[in-house]
Amino acid sequence: MEIISSMISFLTQWYVWIPITAVLSFLTWRNYQRADEFEPTESVLLVLEIPKANDKKELAAEQLFASLHGILRDKRELKLSGGRQEHISFEIASVNGQIRFYVWVPRTLQSFVEGQIYAQYPTVQIYVASEDYTEHEREHSTVYTTELTLTAPEFLPIRTFQTFEVDPLAGITGTLAKLELTGEELWVQVLIRPIADSWQQSADRWIASVKSGHKLIPGLGGGGLQWIGTLLEALWRPPGQGSDGKKAPELSERDKTRVSEAEKKATKLGYDVKIRLAYLGEDQASAKLHMQALVGAFKQFNSTNLNGFRAVKGAFGKEFLDKYRKRAFYGDGYILNIEELASVFHLPHTNVETPNIVWASAKTAEPPSKLPVLTGSDANDDQISAFGVTNFRGINHQFGMLRYDRSRHVYIIGQTGAGKSGLLELFALSDIFHSQGYAIIDPHGDFAINNMKFIPGSRLNDVVYFNPADTAYPLGFNPLEVTNPNQKTNISSEVIGVLKRMFGESWGPRLEYILRYTILALLDRPETTMLDITRMLTDKTFRKETLGYCRDTVVLQFWNVEFASWNDKFVAEAVAPVLNKVGAFTANPIIRNIIGQPKSTFNIRQIMDEGKILIVNLSKGLIGEDNAAILGSFLVTKIQLAAMSRSDIPDIRDRRPFYLYVDEFQNFATDSFATILSEARKYGLNLTVANQYISQMNETVRDAVFGNVGTMISFRVSADDAPILAKQFEPNFEAVDLLQMHNRNFVINMVIGGEKTPAFSARTLELPPSQADNTPHIIEHSRRMYSRNREDVEREIAAVIMPPRPQKQPSSQPRPQAVAAAALAQPAQAATSQPVQGTTATNTQHPAPQPEPVTDSGEVILQIRGNSAFESAATDTATPKKRRRRRKKSAA
Repeated sequence: MEIISSMISFLTQWYVWIPITAVLSFLTWRNYQRADEFEPTESVLLVLEIPKANDKKELAAEQLFASLHGILRDKRELKLSGGRQEHISFEIASVNGQIRFYVWVPRTLQSFVEGQIYAQYPTVQIYVASEDYTEHEREHSTVYTTELTLTAPEFLPIRTFQTFEVDPLAGITGTLAKLELTGEELWVQVLIRPIADSWQQSADRWIASVKSGHKLIPGLGGGGLQWIGTLLEALWRPPGQGSDGKKAPELSERDKTRVSEAEKKATKLGYDVKIRLAYLGEDQASAKLHMQALVGAFKQFNSTNLNGFRAVKGAFGKEFLDKYRKRAFYGDGYILNIEELASVFHLPHTNVETPNIVWASAKTAEPPSKLPVLTGSDANDDQISAFGVTNFRGINHQFGMLRYDRSRHVYIIGQTGAGKSGLLELFALSDIFHSQGYAIIDPHGDFAINNMKFIPGSRLNDVVYFNPADTAYPLGFNPLEVTNPNQKTNISSEVIGVLKRMFGESWGPRLEYILRYTILALLDRPETTMLDITRMLTDKTFRKETLGYCRDTVVLQFWNVEFASWNDKFVAEAVAPVLNKVGAFTANPIIRNIIGQPKSTFNIRQIMDEGKILIVNLSKGLIGEDNAAILGSFLVTKIQLAAMSRSDIPDIRDRRPFYLYVDEFQNFATDSFATILSEARKYGLNLTVANQYISQMNETVRDAVFGNVGTMISFRVSADDAPILAKQFEPNFEAVDLLQMHNRNFVINMVIGGEKTPAFSARTLELPPSQADNTPHIIEHSRRMYSRNREDVEREIAAVIMPPRPQKQPSSQPRPQAVAAAALAQPAQAATSQPVQGTTATNTQHPAPQPEPVTDSGEVILQIRGNSAFESAATDTATPKKRRRRRKKSAA
């Protein structure tokens, strides 16, 4: 009873309750602080991607942490506002076999943190993560987590990058890269919270205690009571006096090193730090192995004389992931200065060769200050063709080109699938909604079909849809149609240029010479077509009739004098190549039914002047590559000639802008393309052309593009093209940047206000969904307004190329063909061999040959050679008769 009475008496003393009250108050405050740390904070997870050519090393990260220390808030301010000090989490995660770098920040600090990261890593790309990798629901049967703490008092430094020969980050990322299964994941979180400089004063007192002879007890770590006792002892004991009152003993070399390094650590800014590790996988054995390897990677920072990391006891269970997801910073953690932090976390650079790191695809560059940006104002936005979003340092402004600047033309290059067609669609979409006229020539068909989905009902009557594969309803398109007599020479030159490009390998000067005079003669004939080229060279009656229309004395001189003087063998050899080239495409019924119509069913000049829409679907898979190329080339030529005919409009401002889009334009570009690029702007024709690689263009076209195009846009390109194109985007971009861009990302060298601006980077806008697909109505309208029934077209063509044979009149001296025909028609007369009266060799009228429908150029050549053989036989037959007459006259 006395013991109990003594205890009760002791507990009733007031001074006993002072420490009890203090402890309970401390525990209550700590629980409040921890609850406060777990309160949800509006935050954002940012992804950091750095180019592989990054040369910014650990020193840049040290400067970064020094600048981020600026988020430190004054304690008095925190007390008055009831707030708490913000913290940041720098993270490395291996998810789905890819290693990425993240930074988690309170949303209020996002702009500040991004700015400081950009200041130290100018080429880094920062964007908001589409999802938090820690919150994604995954089916993992095993979750293993642990935290790292220090092996010695926190005033002692860990090993820093200054003493490493190899980047310490390589050891950490190397461990993350060794996950064998793509379903396994490893996370590293480094939470940092800036602290005031008072810790440095505590470090000085701790150093003083060591110098006074206090023996360090290793293994207590940060946060233990050992160092508190030494501090109290240092405050009580006079400087230089040991614990027994005597002079402090001489320090050992080990202690001197510790004191020296602790003094160095205290000279730099400090953070409270927590490092968390997590493994997600399928079994506990793998979890322990991978976690052991990851903890081992952090032990490279350990030093026997100084400090290092050790793992606290790990735990299995998904419930422990909650603190990872919340990034909560409860408690004090331990102190690391900015040099130590930079050693543990920094962005990879050229010395880090770990596989599976997600590097930035390419550098980004700042857009020009006068970039045409969408503001939402109709007055501003109506003048802009929007197509892109800037991506420099997280600043995402929607922008486009001023419509006036599009008259300087646009060239787009990039590998297949990189985003060229999508960019073309965005340009054309802008023209649709701004009621502009345009034409699309698409050799694949997708661009043409997708574009029709966006054409509103109000513009259905403006559309001409030209689809050669729609064989039941062929449109009429006559490349030789003359709407302006002054353009005959231009038409002949352009048609020859198209054919020369198509058959360049087997082209010759004689072929071009004959073809030029053939076309010039035909252009004077009404309703002539490309099919008449064959007739002009093989049908003498048709040729004579055509020359009756011709008024060009030079052309007549060629046909009536030069061509007439050629013997049959020479004619056959000279004409055969022309027939071979022309017959290569006129023999195809798809093409023949289009170019064989003497009247084009649509007027390109009218389309341009009235702001209508021409969509040409030249899908190579449906009509063949050669046919698509020949039709596309003729269409580009016709559009060029229609634009140049606008010279009859005196004022340039009255020439309505018209936009021409040509995908894979090298298939349709002739040597005169340079003329289009240099002169089309004057006539209101604005080109936007695209292709995949430079070598597709011949030298003439390539020089024209690089010399005359105002705006050049490059998506990801090949290794051969990158060094050439990089010269167009210097100094902001190098060849390697053009090789590694993601899809829809591009660099652009744009004309703004008529002036070139430095190259910058961007990505294409997302195409909006189509409101109403009017494609069936467009096709039906074009069939009704611009197409004809195939049977009617074929009947008309057959009537032209196979006219009824004229009744043959007896001639003074028939050719052997006529004699043979007469013998078959009148066997009795042939049997009696009655002579034909009044025949002479000089007045023989040769009937014009009537060729069959051209199905193969070889048949035409054989027909010519056959006719030539007959004519040679007739000449040989007449020669003996002349000799007999001369002998009779001489005998008389």
